[in-house]
Amino acid sequence: MSVSKNRMNGRAVYAGSFDPPTNGHVWMIDQGAQLFDELIVAVAKHPEKEYTFSIDERLGWLEEIAARHENVKVASIQNEFLAHYAKHAEANFVIRGIRNEDDYQYERGMRYVNSDLNPELTSIFLMPPRALCELSSSFVKGMIGPDGWEPVVERYVPAAVFERLQLFYVEQLKNAPAKNTPPR
Repeated sequence: MSVSKNRMNGRAVYAGSFDPPTNGHVWMIDQGAQLFDELIVAVAKHPEKEYTFSIDERLGWLEEIAARHENVKVASIQNEFLAHYAKHAEANFVIRGIRNEDDYQYERGMRYVNSDLNPELTSIFLMPPRALCELSSSFVKGMIGPDGWEPVVERYVPAAVFERLQLFYVEQLKNAPAKNTPPR
C-alpha cells in the first residue's frame, strides 16, 4: 500500500468492538493509516456488554489486518472512556465512521462528550464508500445461517474472519437443539 506524504501530524485512535471486524473496518484502518503519522486501532471491551468473539480473537484479527501498515498498532481499551484512553495514548485525534444519519446523530453527541473529557481531542469523521455504508458487525452476524449465507457474508469480511465465522456456525449447529422436520 502506498503511503501518503500528506499525513496529518499526530496520532489517532480508531476504537470499536470489532465483533467481528468487517471490510468497513478495514477501509477505516486503511484510511486512518494514510491520514495520520500513527494509528492505534483499539478494541473496546465494555464490562457489561456481551461479545460473540473473545477479545484475544478480535485483537488477533486486527493485528493481521493492520500488519500491512507500518504506522498502525493494535491495542485494547477496557472499562475506560475513549477520550481518556486517547489522552493516555497521547493521541490528538479519534476517527469515527459515519455510515448513515443514525451514526451521525450518535457520533455528534459522542464528539461533544469526548471534547468535554479531553478538550485537546479532535474527532475526524469518515464516510465509507457506498458498497460499505450499510455494513456493521451486527449486520454480518445476522446474515449467518440461512442456506447460501457463505458467499454473501464472505463479501463483507476479511478472509481470516470469514474462516472463523464458518467454524462459529458449525459450532452453533452442534449446540443447537434438533429441529423438527416437516411431515412428508
